[in-house]
Amino acid sequence: MKVVSSARSPLLWVAALVLAVLTLPAAGAPRAAADTSLSAVAEALRESPVYVDPEASGQLSQADARALQQQIERAGKPLFIAVLPAGYPTADLFTDLRTATGVTGAYAIRLGDRFDARADSSVLSRTAVRNLVTSVRAESDARTQLTDFTDRALVDMGGSAPESWGSSDGGGVSQTALITAGVVLAAGGAGVYTLVRRNRRRRADEQRAALERLRVVVDEDITAFGEELDRLDFHPAEQGADDAMRADYERGLDAYEQAKSAMAAAARPEDVRGVTEALEDGRFSLALLAARREGRPLPERRPPCFFDPRHGPSVGDATWTPPGGTTREVPVCAADATRLAAGRDPVIREVDSDHGRRPYWEAGPAYGPWAGGYFGGGILPGLLVGTMLGSMMATPSYAHDYGAGYGDFGGGHDGGDVSGADFDPGDFGGGF
Repeated sequence: MKVVSSARSPLLWVAALVLAVLTLPAAGAPRAAADTSLSAVAEALRESPVYVDPEASGQLSQADARALQQQIERAGKPLFIAVLPAGYPTADLFTDLRTATGVTGAYAIRLGDRFDARADSSVLSRTAVRNLVTSVRAESDARTQLTDFTDRALVDMGGSAPESWGSSDGGGVSQTALITAGVVLAAGGAGVYTLVRRNRRRRADEQRAALERLRVVVDEDITAFGEELDRLDFHPAEQGADDAMRADYERGLDAYEQAKSAMAAAARPEDVRGVTEALEDGRFSLALLAARREGRPLPERRPPCFFDPRHGPSVGDATWTPPGGTTREVPVCAADATRLAAGRDPVIREVDSDHGRRPYWEAGPAYGPWAGGYFGGGILPGLLVGTMLGSMMATPSYAHDYGAGYGDFGGGHDGGDVSGADFDPGDFGGGF
């Protein structure tokens, strides 16, 4: 028996790899494979954001499919679109497709003249998906429907395009790419290691960007609290001051210094939770001090105003319905309670997001720790139900952080991540 020397085996690896890669289809065009099994659809979507089944090619031309593909790739968002024939099986279609593809994202399917979509909550809230689908469902033309859905979904989506899409010049696979790929695989686990390092660097970059965005908001909070301390104009030796007042004031000062120190030391978005916890505690101390000085009954410990924690501790709960959302009871300050009772809008805290100024509950996962420090884990899910932030935090990947690092970037999967079957089936359930 002839034995192949170990010195030559890496060359055989490279040769085999080059031969295998040469048999792959050229990248850069929306896939239209003859095999229409769910596995084939998933494989196509891992390579490109748009798949058109050959039997459904009359619904969407190759030019229109390419235009959608290019739009999604330019946006860099994990949006997947499949155009399938009317007779395609629909049982558990979204759940099975998400499992087979294995990538966190939003999935839209045009099936004959029917249309529906699902998404991981970390990418797009269920409410947003429902509203987007409803807004285009009446459109009968596939090109118009899919273009409108794509235009609107890309505005609201989170996450990044999956690494597997890569980049293409439309000219197939280059010889250099083949040689490089062969060398990497022949070297064992180097490719996997490189991918892991790239994902870690990407996550670290996202964390730094999120922290810098949070820093602006938290600095505003700290400044507002310092101004409250000044407006009190309290002096520990003033006439009528007692030990309880002095203790309240000292706790307020300590909270102010603690918040500044914690923010200066913050290295990750989840570190912000400790800052807002200190500010919430300090504001309650000032509310106690104000009540003692004015001879009023001491206030009960309540969460801050939901609409803007800078408004201070809430005085009660009020019924409120966000646009397109469900009605819920939220803690409100006296001023916002008056506004709501008069039929006017509350004064809402807006922050920067990828899509401009938004209410903090629609601005992305980075604001989870910020909100968690103010409201604590116990009441926050109920307050945020149906919102983007609430949907992100309700997923299993966020559940383990509940109450200790709520909204932590360190767990779960962002849009575009390869998660395999690790996703919430509730995001993809229901009939087509």
